[in-house]
Amino acid sequence: MQQAIFEKTEDPAKEGGVPLSDGDQSNGNVLSALFKPRSVAIVGMSGKSESLTARPLAFLQRSGFTGELYPVNPNYEELRGITCYPSLGAIVGPIDLVLSMVPAAGVADVVRQAGQAGAKAVIVFASGFAEVGPEGVALQSELAQAAREAGVRVLGPNCQGVINNSLGLIATFTGAADRELPPPSGVAYVGQSGAIGGSVLDLATEIGLGLTAWASTGNQADLTLVEVATALLDDDGIRVVLMYAEGITDGSSFVALAKKADALGKRLVILRSGRSSVGRRAAASHTGAMLGDDLPLVLTAQHYGVILVDDVDELLAVGAALASTKPMSGRRVGIITTSGGAGILAADHFELHGVEVPELASETQQDLQKFVPDFGATSNPVDVTAQILNMANWTDAFANVCATVAKDPSVDAVAVVLTMVTGKQGAMLADVLVRAAAGIDKPLLVTWLAGREQTLEGRELFREHSFPVFPSVGDLARTVAHIAPALGFTDVAPAVARVSTLPALFDACANGSAQSEELLGALGVASPHSVIVSNAEDAGRAAGEIGAPVAMKLHSSQLAHKSDVGGVRLGIEPSGATSVFVELMALADSNEIPDVEGVLIQEMIPAGVELIIGATSTGDGFPAMVTVGIGGITTEIYRDVISQIAPVSARSARSMLERLRGWPLLNGFRGSAKADVNAAVGAVVAVSELIATLSDRAVEFEINPLIVAAEGQGAYAVDLLISTAVS
Repeated sequence: MQQAIFEKTEDPAKEGGVPLSDGDQSNGNVLSALFKPRSVAIVGMSGKSESLTARPLAFLQRSGFTGELYPVNPNYEELRGITCYPSLGAIVGPIDLVLSMVPAAGVADVVRQAGQAGAKAVIVFASGFAEVGPEGVALQSELAQAAREAGVRVLGPNCQGVINNSLGLIATFTGAADRELPPPSGVAYVGQSGAIGGSVLDLATEIGLGLTAWASTGNQADLTLVEVATALLDDDGIRVVLMYAEGITDGSSFVALAKKADALGKRLVILRSGRSSVGRRAAASHTGAMLGDDLPLVLTAQHYGVILVDDVDELLAVGAALASTKPMSGRRVGIITTSGGAGILAADHFELHGVEVPELASETQQDLQKFVPDFGATSNPVDVTAQILNMANWTDAFANVCATVAKDPSVDAVAVVLTMVTGKQGAMLADVLVRAAAGIDKPLLVTWLAGREQTLEGRELFREHSFPVFPSVGDLARTVAHIAPALGFTDVAPAVARVSTLPALFDACANGSAQSEELLGALGVASPHSVIVSNAEDAGRAAGEIGAPVAMKLHSSQLAHKSDVGGVRLGIEPSGATSVFVELMALADSNEIPDVEGVLIQEMIPAGVELIIGATSTGDGFPAMVTVGIGGITTEIYRDVISQIAPVSARSARSMLERLRGWPLLNGFRGSAKADVNAAVGAVVAVSELIATLSDRAVEFEINPLIVAAEGQGAYAVDLLISTAVS
C-alpha cells in the first residue's frame, strides 16, 4: 500500500469553468481518455523535486510527451519551466486527463472540478480510502458519486497511474518508470496492485520487453481491471494484455472480455491471487467441496484461450514469448542442445507439461548429419554437442541446424538449450539465434544454463532484440505449453427446447412440492422406484410391494450426505424392513438430526460403475458448470473429476468421461464388461442442460452415485442432492 498522503499540499481552488459533461462511458473513450490524452493536468503537484507528486511531470517531460501539460497548485506560478495554474477552472485550453495528487479528503472536489473543466478522466493516486476502514469507505463512496455526477471516469484511488509507451505518456510516480523504457512490443499490462505493477514494469524493462501500455487500477471506485483491459483490446497496437487480478467477481464482464479477446485474435494472460474471492460459496455437495472457488473463471479462461499463470516471472515470460515469436500450430517441439543431458532434461519437462517431443523425419535427420558431429544425435533432442563450436564455420552450421529442425513437418516450435557457451562465443551464438529466429516461420525459444556474469554480452544482445531467454528448461517448457494451442476441446452445446420446463420443476423439488423422481424423469435419467415412509408398518408394506431386497436411507432436508452418519442400509429383505426402520430412526434421534421426515425405501438396482454428476451455478455472471467423476462415498478421497462450462454436447460429455483416470472402469478394465457409457453420457448432457437454465442463480445439483450398469442396461440415479444455499 502506498502512503496515505504524499505530502501536505494546498487544496486547489474550487471554482469551476464550464458546464457538467455527460461523459461517454464507452471502451473507446476510456482508451482515449486514459491512454491517448491530448492534454494532462496535474493537480496538487509539489515544487520539491524529490517529492513523489513531482515525478509525473518530470517523467512526462523527459519521455517527450507532445500534449499540453498543466501543473495545478495555487502556491506556484511556474513549475519545471511550465506555467502553473491556481485551479483547473483557470486553464484556458481543453483538458483530457487529470492526475489528482492531493490527499484523500480533497479528491472528490478535484473530480467535480474536472467535470466542470470538461475532462474525460481522473487518475487518483492517493490512498486512505476503502482500504483503511469505514471512514475511507465513506470517502470512496463520495468519490464514486462525484465521478457519476461529474460525468468523468476515475482510475483508482490508491493506484499508480498509466503509461502509453507509444506516446511518451508516463502518468505515474512509480520508480520503475524512472529510466528509459524499451520500445513498444504490442504487450500491455493492467493490474490491481500498484506495487506488483511497479515490479512488472521494472522486470519487463530488465528483460527488454517494452510494454506498450501499463495501468494500475487500485481500489476500483469506478473503472475496473476488466474494463481497462477491455479498452486496451481496442488498441490496434496491442496484441497481448497481461493482467494481475486480486479477485474478479463480475463474471459477466470477464466472460465478455474473454470473448472479445478471442474474437479479435488477441491474447489475455492472467496472474491471479486471492482466488477464493471468485465464486465464493458454502458448498453443500461433494462436487462443490472438491471444486476450487475460482473454477468458473478457470473454465471460462480455458474455453476462450485465456492463459492463466502462477507468478510474475511466468506472466512476463509468456508475454515476452507471445510478443516475440510466431504462433504455434500444434504442441510439438524440436529440441536443439549443446549437451545431451540438458536435452534429456528438457524432453522430460516438455512431456510433463503436455508438449510432445516427436522423433524427427528420416529426411530431416539425414540433412542434420551434414552439420552435427558424428558423436552427436539427430533424432530429437538434437545434440550438436559443444564440439560444433570448434568447426570452421560453426555459426553457419548452428543456423542450418535451427532451419533444418524448423522445417520438419512434425515440429511446431524450436527450443534451443544452451549450456556453458560463454563470453565472445556466447555473444556470437546469441547473434546466430536472433537471426535464425527471424528466418523461420515457427517460434524459436532459448534457455541458457550459464551464469549471467559470463554471458552478459550475449544476454544484452538478446535483450536489445526483445528476445526472451529462459533461466531453466522448466520455465521454457511451461511457457511453450502456455503459448501452444490448448489440449482437447471445449464443445459447449446449445440448450435443447425441452429444458424450458426444468427450472420450475427444479424449484418444486427444492421446496418439497415435487419428488426427485419427477425431475430425474424429466431429465431422462432413470432412477429406482422409491417411497418415503414415516412409520415401521409402512416400511414393511413398501418393501413387500417392491418384493426384493431394498435400500433404506434416512430422509431429511438437513442431511446432505446420509452415509456420513451411517444412515444407509443396503440389501434389506422385505421381512427385515420394519426393524431397520426402527434402527434408522433411533440413529436419527441419537445424532439429533433435524427435520427427519422418515426413511426412503428404494429398489436395489444392478451393480455397476459408480459416477458422480454435479452441477454448480454461482449466480455471479460466470457460466454454470457441470462436473463428472468417479463417484460413491470415496469420491472426495480420489477427487477424480472433470468440469466444463454447461451445457455440453454428447461428444464433449464422452470426452469428459474418457479424460477421467477411472475411465478404464467404464471401458472394460481387465476383461470386465463394458459399462453403458451412452447412458452415462445422456445423464451428463441432461444435467448440464438443467444447470445452464439456472445460471442466474446460486445453486448446486448432484447425482451421487449414478450407477452405470453393463452396456445396454442403462444408468440409474440413486441419490440426488439439490441445494439453493450456495453463496
